[in-house]
Amino acid sequence: MNSSKNIIGLAAILSLGGFLFGFDAGIISGVMEYAGSYFTLNDTQNGWAVSCPTFVAMFAMLIAGKLSDAVGRKPILIVVAFLYAVSALLSAIAWSYASLCFARMVGGFAFGAALILAPTYIAEISTAAHRGRLVSIQQLNIVLGFFAAFLSNLIFNQWFQGGASFLNAENVWRWMLGVELLPALFYFIFLFAVPKSPRWLLSKGRFEEGKAVLVKLHGEKIAEEEIQAIQASLSKEQNLEKNSLGRSFKQLLHPSLRYILGIGLLIGILQQATGINAVYFYATTIFKQTGIGVSAAFFSGVLLSFTSVVFTLVAMATIDRFGRRPLLLAGMAGIAISMLACSYGFYGATYQLTNEDIAVLEKDNESIESGVLLPVAGKIFNSDVEFRSQMKEALGDDNFQKSDGAILEAAIEINAMLVLLGVLGFIACFAFSLGPVMWVMLSELYPNRIRGLAIGCIGFVNSFTAWLVTQIFPWELTNLGNGSSFLIFGVIASVGFFMLLKSLPETKGKSLEQIEAEFIK
Repeated sequence: MNSSKNIIGLAAILSLGGFLFGFDAGIISGVMEYAGSYFTLNDTQNGWAVSCPTFVAMFAMLIAGKLSDAVGRKPILIVVAFLYAVSALLSAIAWSYASLCFARMVGGFAFGAALILAPTYIAEISTAAHRGRLVSIQQLNIVLGFFAAFLSNLIFNQWFQGGASFLNAENVWRWMLGVELLPALFYFIFLFAVPKSPRWLLSKGRFEEGKAVLVKLHGEKIAEEEIQAIQASLSKEQNLEKNSLGRSFKQLLHPSLRYILGIGLLIGILQQATGINAVYFYATTIFKQTGIGVSAAFFSGVLLSFTSVVFTLVAMATIDRFGRRPLLLAGMAGIAISMLACSYGFYGATYQLTNEDIAVLEKDNESIESGVLLPVAGKIFNSDVEFRSQMKEALGDDNFQKSDGAILEAAIEINAMLVLLGVLGFIACFAFSLGPVMWVMLSELYPNRIRGLAIGCIGFVNSFTAWLVTQIFPWELTNLGNGSSFLIFGVIASVGFFMLLKSLPETKGKSLEQIEAEFIK
């Protein structure tokens, strides 16, 4: 096997943590359609069940980066893979709402650590010419995980709707969660074949081990060049240590790092504040709001994740050719337009139940008692918030939750195609910009001495933003409505575009040592 295939193989193995993150995030979109009613959850509880892994992940990112600087990337990743497996098993056998949340929080620690350590390691084994493409394998694995999860959800939902003997409303969500155990075990086993990071080995004075890894990955000639560059960088770090620029958290506030820290924080916040986790984690709910029905909503999730895969491949093919800045700016503009289009589509929706609609709903849904919806027959609602409020008042929260898909399908009049295209446009633009480019730039911008620490701190902020968006999104849909929720994301993306237009640097084609020399004065 030649060196190029060696590196690609390593990147693929390391990025399986990203696949598991995507799988977990995609699975929960379908799981909550059943687990929410099984545990009779309100909006806050539903939001926490979905977002609690992200909440834990932000602390894992903060700890894992610094810990990996001390003990290495590989040992932490092996622990991460084990925790993924434990989380999948405990989630599938959860006996209460609290136990489900605990199991998902174990998984949250795993993916929080994996999401920062995998791109860090990949950047440390890559050459400048191919680093963007290789680090993007992480994002490709994430979206492949989403695709596999949405496809798995669709299959289980169809089996359940088709009357499969081993599935019922009480256990279908357990099967959805339990299948994650298989890729988690593969990840755990494969990681033992991964060498330690050569840059980390050299930074610890383990020259022969580091050289051996570089030679195996790149051959003698390139390995010698990489060693010289790394040693020059390490020598510079030692001088900085003597001048009190140490390895503590205070180091990140040093004036020489202010610019690259600010860029990292800006990209980290925008990646989540523009709504990606809200769309992915609640994809089935969002599509159901357009009135297409539950089964079609599950299928739309597959279409959404397939779009992610296609445009992530586009990013991988172009990121080292066109550069990070053009992809990120084009993507941010597209994200803003797509979110505003979704908002416009939902604002234009109306809701009306005729007597015929009510008769069909009463016939097909046991949770709708005869006559309870007749007071709203023929009444036109211009607000989804007002319509849902009336339905909950008539049916009660629990009964509305069990039949909301059928009710919305019967009542809504909306340009569903505009919303679908808006969501798919958002996913496409995210997939070739903020998704992969953020991780590539974070793996490039920071010097070796603080790479794990810096990415961990920015990952903490990124994950906190993700948790906040995910936690409050069900509340937003209920109290602000679909149109306002997407409008908020569109405005944030618009502001972010102009901020990046002014400040975003280009790192294409530069070695990690060149980037350090250029941006750290």
